[in-house]
Amino acid sequence: MTFPVVWIYWAISLTIVTYAAAWMLNNRREYGYAALVAIYAVYLAASQILAARVVEFDIGIYVFIAPAAVFIYPFISQAIDMINEVYGMKRAQIAIFIAFITQVLLVIFFVMTNSLTPAPFFAYEEAWQEIFTFGIRLTVASWISFLITQTIDTRIFAGLKKRYEKRIILRSVSSDAVGLTLDSIIFVTIAFAGVAPLLPLIIGQIVAKNIIGFLDTPWFVWYKKMLEDKPAPPKDQTQ
Repeated sequence: MTFPVVWIYWAISLTIVTYAAAWMLNNRREYGYAALVAIYAVYLAASQILAARVVEFDIGIYVFIAPAAVFIYPFISQAIDMINEVYGMKRAQIAIFIAFITQVLLVIFFVMTNSLTPAPFFAYEEAWQEIFTFGIRLTVASWISFLITQTIDTRIFAGLKKRYEKRIILRSVSSDAVGLTLDSIIFVTIAFAGVAPLLPLIIGQIVAKNIIGFLDTPWFVWYKKMLEDKPAPPKDQTQ
């Protein structure tokens, strides 16, 4: 699959999610928070699964090496910003906890499935075991980096919002840049130490995630624009 095709899929998926989230908040406000948390959890699960595949990230002048999850993970930062923007920092932190619990369940389901005896005709057991074994390490790395960086992201975003209410691009880009950079360092170090060269993967992740994180900013601005004419839901006062 070529990268131009990947970018088409990327833009379509981001457009669908952004519009659906804004529509839900505008028309079914009572379900808005649940919908955003569900989107957030799906992004997180997808990023953990896709992280097992290492791909080339071609920016035209240089080709970086990074896990395939770089195309998805910036969506996680955008999703938590979407929650933070509407519901505030405290409920964003609750969303982080809920998403984390879903990932714990995901690992339990993997372990449960792996405890079963494979069918005699299942020809992919060896490949499954390799992916499963490596996947557990990726998941642990993801858990640690996720809890640290998403908490930092929400606090930076909320802090900037207090000072720069109208500067939505500044708030989104700044909080995402810090979170995505830290996530790249923490995740790659834990997940790939002793398995692959760390520095190229860290650099590749930092560059790729921040490029994608910057490119998805117009969708966040669009999301905010679609919500402007609607009354905001009550926020927690303990931000």
